[in-house]
This record gives sequence, structure tokens and C-alpha cells, in this order.
Amino acid sequence: MINKGSKLYSIFKGSCPKCHEESMYVNPNPYILPDTLKIHEKCSHCDTKYRIEPSFFYGSMYVSYGVGIAFAVAAFVISYLFLNSNLVTAFIAIIGTLIVFAPIIMRLSRNIWINLFMHYDKTSAKK
Repeated sequence: MINKGSKLYSIFKGSCPKCHEESMYVNPNPYILPDTLKIHEKCSHCDTKYRIEPSFFYGSMYVSYGVGIAFAVAAFVISYLFLNSNLVTAFIAIIGTLIVFAPIIMRLSRNIWINLFMHYDKTSAKK
């Protein structure tokens, strides 16, 4: 189990990287597409500002590439090696996986990116 205080908790939950008390996102469901990337301006619990600077989350595009590759490799391994499909079916599985998981990949990438620059602070979690 991933506990509060670890970066993995904040990355997978999408919670504030400083206090881990609330979600950074306006809507916790990533599949509500108009709200997928809408984040609060700051944490209502510890007042951490999520947008450190203008265009801060542009860097998450680089992370998104890596996360997308991980999802694509997983889809290929599952379809081609475990389910014994042919290459065409495996590549269709990759494309389908990337389309279906696109909102999750975008959020995970943002969560990883912000957690590279912010760290958990026990004192802000107790406020």
C-alpha cells in the first residue's frame, strides 16, 4: 500500500504534493474531458500554488511521452506475448490503449512533473 508522505501517493492520487490532503484537480474523474486538465489555483489546505510559473506544465509533455511509451509497451506485451495475437492486432491494441488511457496519461504526467519540483512537508499536512 502506498502511504501518505510518499511521492507515489501524490502521483497516483493526484493530491497536493506538499500536504497530500486534497486533489489538485477540479474534477477527480479524468474522463470528464473538458475538466481533465483543470486544476485548482492552489491547495485549500496548505495554500500551495500549483502553477509555479506561467506554462509550468509544458514540461509534463516530456514526461507524457515516457508514460505513453510505458502504456504502449504494456499493451504490446499483453496482446502479443500473453494473448498470442498477430502484429497487426498488437498494434491496434497499442493504439486503442493510448486512446482509452489518454486522460490518465495526461494526469499522471502532470502529477509526476509537479512532484519533481515539490516535496511532501509534514508541517503543511497538519494545518
